[in-house]
Amino acid sequence: MADQLQQLKQHSLVVADTGDLEAIRRYQPQDATTNPSLLLKAFSLPGYQAMIDEELSQVKAAGGAREQQVPYAVDRLAVAVGSEIAAVVPGRVSTEVAARLSFDTQASIAKAHELIELYEARGVSRDRVLIKLASTWEGIRAAEVLEREGIQCNLTLLFSDAQAQACFDAGVFLISPFVGRVTDWYKNATGKDYTPEDDPGVKFVQGVCERANQGGYETVVMGASFRTTGQVLALAGCPRLTISPALLEELASADGEVTPQIAPSSGNGKSFPALSEADFRWGHNQDAMANDKLAEGIRRFHDDQLELETLIDQRLG
Repeated sequence: MADQLQQLKQHSLVVADTGDLEAIRRYQPQDATTNPSLLLKAFSLPGYQAMIDEELSQVKAAGGAREQQVPYAVDRLAVAVGSEIAAVVPGRVSTEVAARLSFDTQASIAKAHELIELYEARGVSRDRVLIKLASTWEGIRAAEVLEREGIQCNLTLLFSDAQAQACFDAGVFLISPFVGRVTDWYKNATGKDYTPEDDPGVKFVQGVCERANQGGYETVVMGASFRTTGQVLALAGCPRLTISPALLEELASADGEVTPQIAPSSGNGKSFPALSEADFRWGHNQDAMANDKLAEGIRRFHDDQLELETLIDQRLG
């Protein structure tokens, strides 16, 4: 019998949640996704040092004030790492818009254009890239515009049904509902340990998949933020799953049958009303967990971005 990772790939498209090229080569995912936290880790990996030096030399050569050089260097590094990943995976690489732009639609659109231009300058076409945006109302509106321009998006930090529905309404290419962070919140709130069968994070993503299937939406659902292989296997059959190298290793080393837990799309076209901005904000507001985790996630990504910018500033000399 094949190991659990190989079996899982028969039911879900596996995405590597890492910027580590060696891990990506080892586990051969279809896609890879990055964020500021993963870029910060990549900044310390030996294999990336020559690339970092080259990118920073290009930033210096471009000139300009330091306060402009540093964010430009972050973008160049994100795209440089993404381009290396794109050369390894057959599918797409997700690259994130800075968290500080999460509540600014026009600035998010402009940043997405800049990232796509940097990719295309490296010979990576836009159909190999997903622009990653936080699932705020403003981020979803930015994605709606970008999708019409042929720039496909990955909406991340998704914790509520309101966020999912708004993304479906906007016709975004892909959403990343989180599992582990949802479960973390409920564990802290209740003091309870959950099994995969009653795990609130798993149930949340199962519900998002069911909503997508019933509504006949074309948006791809990708479960994210896993803490255990049990959570991963409980979502076998979800269209995509983005998994860390540590959990990929556990799955690749484990025996046991993997069976699909998410039913394929029924395509029954059940109607869900489109959300107005007021509906969205009210629906999201009524979910205390989603409110907490979205705000926390944006802050954490921003903190990692700031740390990365500090390191770059130091390295620029």
